[in-house]
Amino acid sequence: MRKLLMAGAVGALMLSGCVSTPDMSGAMGAPSLSALQSMCGTAAVDYGADSQSVYSALFDAYVAQKRGGLSKDQFCAFQAGIAGQHSAFTANRTTAARSAWATFFADQRAQALSWRAAVDPTLRAG
Repeated sequence: MRKLLMAGAVGALMLSGCVSTPDMSGAMGAPSLSALQSMCGTAAVDYGADSQSVYSALFDAYVAQKRGGLSKDQFCAFQAGIAGQHSAFTANRTTAARSAWATFFADQRAQALSWRAAVDPTLRAG
């Protein structure tokens, strides 16, 4: 079961490489990571080495929210969940905590891609 779960997580992360996401600085009109975080009125979180991956997930959820596939409350809850889990990981940097963070985040990334694919026809094109 664990191998199947990890295979799904790896697949979701590989798929995320196929989706076009701007860089975190907000170039080309896309909101920056800090702008996405400020949408919910919460303090910015420093995700360190995970920043680009977190930005990709938040950006996909943001696209879904902007196109009506996700409410702002859902977007903010999604963002808060990621911030909370990352905070738990950074408070206890063990191998088990890293594994739990990776599994949690892979599920969140897959969820964000699913939300975006539901409203973004460029992700459904064959």
